[in-house]
Amino acid sequence: MTEYPSDIIGESTVNGIRNVRIRVPEFFSVRQIFDCGQCFRFDPAGDPDDWSYVRGVAFGRSVCFRQQVPGEMIIEGSGIDEYETVWKRFLSLDTDYDAIRKDIRSRFPKKSVMDEAMEFGSGIRILRQDPFETLISFIISQNNNIPRIKKIVNSLCMRAGKPIGEDRFSFPGPEEILSLGTEGLRELKTGFRAGYIFDAAEKIASGTLDLGEVGSAESTRRASEMLCTIKGVGPKVAACTLLFGFGRLDAFPVDVWIKRSFERHFGGSLDIESLGESAGLAQQYLFYYERYNREGDK
Repeated sequence: MTEYPSDIIGESTVNGIRNVRIRVPEFFSVRQIFDCGQCFRFDPAGDPDDWSYVRGVAFGRSVCFRQQVPGEMIIEGSGIDEYETVWKRFLSLDTDYDAIRKDIRSRFPKKSVMDEAMEFGSGIRILRQDPFETLISFIISQNNNIPRIKKIVNSLCMRAGKPIGEDRFSFPGPEEILSLGTEGLRELKTGFRAGYIFDAAEKIASGTLDLGEVGSAESTRRASEMLCTIKGVGPKVAACTLLFGFGRLDAFPVDVWIKRSFERHFGGSLDIESLGESAGLAQQYLFYYERYNREGDK
């Protein structure tokens, strides 16, 4: 009998596709992770309303995540080796969310809206996405809605990425984006963002901005300043990039949903600095609660 690591139940091959079944912690939900606005390349694999089974592309790989049994998940298109080297980190399954949740709770009064938000979005985890893809995706997200962002990102990948299987494409690198030119980017319906996307690709391709140095910056504030040297990148896009692409959990993006949360629950403002290293996850709980909790609108 094969002995697996404690988080792995087993591996199989179905119709020539490798699958790995793993145990997932209590605070883990495929549905919430992929429907909380942090990534744009995953969608339901079957029923368009069922986010417990999603298909998409990350790190140049096509993959499906299926969670239909409590405490378990199947990764379709992956074996144990790829789970250990790619998906475990991507899904933040190597991070102690129990400790992070306790830290967040300790920073708010008891029975506050944060308790409700953490319960409502208890399965959210911050994905660790490719930094360049995250940067370009959130530049595209400016003054945009999620369906349109996804459409533009998909068009960009089809035009400049590399084929993965029959109908999937990798996210293009800086040089591939530069090859399109600003006019080619505008043809993808990027609008005013075309120049921003081109500038980001140009700065990174030339070495003017080193994403490795951004990732190793001494503080999130300094990392944000570095990203803001790109045309069109302000504090919100920088914070999203740092949170979802660099794993900077103290980055706190402020968008319209967060502003509504501040107005509704915190008298118009919140001391973000007081949230410490857990600020980014706290932001996701508030964002998800404000966006999806219809009870709060009654």
